[in-house]
Amino acid sequence: MKLNIKYLRLTHYSLISFLYLFITGCGTNLLEIKNSSNQFSAPEWSRNSSIYEVNVRQYSKEGTFKKFAESLPRLKEMGIDILWFMPIHPIGKVNRKGSLGSYYSVQDYKSINPEFGTLEDFKSVVDQAHDLGMYVIIDWVANHTSWDNVWAKANPDFYTKNSSGNFISPYDWTDVIQLDYNNRDLWTAMTNAMKYWVDECGIDGFRCDVAAMVPLEFWKYTRPQLEKNKKLFMLAEAHEPEMHEAFDMTYNWQLKDLFVEIAAGKKNAEHLAQYFERELNEYPTNAYRMTFTTNHDENSWNGTDQERFKNYTECFSVLSCLVNGMPLIYSGMEGGLNKRLKFFDKDTITWVESKYSDLYTKLLHLKKNNKALWNGKYGSKMLSVITGDPNVYSFIRRTNENSVLVIANLSGTIKNLSINDPRIYGKYRSLFDKNYYKIDGVFNISIEPYSYFVLYI
Repeated sequence: MKLNIKYLRLTHYSLISFLYLFITGCGTNLLEIKNSSNQFSAPEWSRNSSIYEVNVRQYSKEGTFKKFAESLPRLKEMGIDILWFMPIHPIGKVNRKGSLGSYYSVQDYKSINPEFGTLEDFKSVVDQAHDLGMYVIIDWVANHTSWDNVWAKANPDFYTKNSSGNFISPYDWTDVIQLDYNNRDLWTAMTNAMKYWVDECGIDGFRCDVAAMVPLEFWKYTRPQLEKNKKLFMLAEAHEPEMHEAFDMTYNWQLKDLFVEIAAGKKNAEHLAQYFERELNEYPTNAYRMTFTTNHDENSWNGTDQERFKNYTECFSVLSCLVNGMPLIYSGMEGGLNKRLKFFDKDTITWVESKYSDLYTKLLHLKKNNKALWNGKYGSKMLSVITGDPNVYSFIRRTNENSVLVIANLSGTIKNLSINDPRIYGKYRSLFDKNYYKIDGVFNISIEPYSYFVLYI
């Protein structure tokens, strides 16, 4: 779901948290929340995973689960482990936007969007994914529903109302109405709806839309109810560190924003190094950050990677797969997605042969097999490597067994570098040309504009 007021997420969440803590008198302040460790832990299978966002509507001309299932072996071969399906529920018709409406205007939490197929079709996709060793999470919209959601008639007390007693929409999202988490019966109903998909279809977790607009205490309440039979993977569409009290992974919007500013000439490599230093102090050690260049919101509302990043596109794709965090690949990116997909109407992805398929395959397999790149506490910290050039970004991630050295030229000129750093000593192999490099002193290297160098042990 697209937020028009970017930082209102933080303000809204902080206010809710403060009021909740004040009312309950628990004596915990917000700083303590931010610094506390997650009482939950991510499933072990996620420690070296990468994630793929599935836009069923636009994925194929058919726009169905059955048609998407044909791509499962290809995605598995590319190195994808987690499939995140955008909302699979029926879409509201009242105040609908466009011809097909927003995926995030949910009409019934316990039904399947008939455009995509049947419940049995979805179960089949989940089963096929599991057979391939992949995992499935679904998008969950807990903050609002469509105007004609089944609850609007059966449980109108679940909703926030204005002084006249009428339903209200958050922001300019006029196709949806706001839920009211002051009603504890809503907590039970929402939890039961989520549990339905875990029990009925065997899904492996949830991506929770605008998660910071829902009280954190709800997520902390509901997760144990959902995990009675197995551990789930929980992704929050939020960036606040405190969300890791209930979630395994948050959005790294900060990195995406830095990419945008670097491409616009407003920031440089030094700002990337400074950001990752701050991230180490701001987020728990077991936190996963989702790294990305695009997703359904970025692509539809802000433009393609080529539009936003221009010459930097490929370099940023590489960095997003190698820095701290779990890389996200959005539907079509491996085909060099070069158009803004319509959000409320049918607009099929144009699939073409692209260098990005091979690029992501190499990067995701390196991530899976090289422990230095694993997620959260399972991987290693990023250590900045001094290059002597503010437009060259370099870092090393290393464990006792593995190392990955990355050097990226974030400029339009050739860079001839002499790097003298004992931390990078070792015998490496290049990811892309398969040559071997032994570094035991000054490392001299020439890098083309907007290019990158990736070495691994």
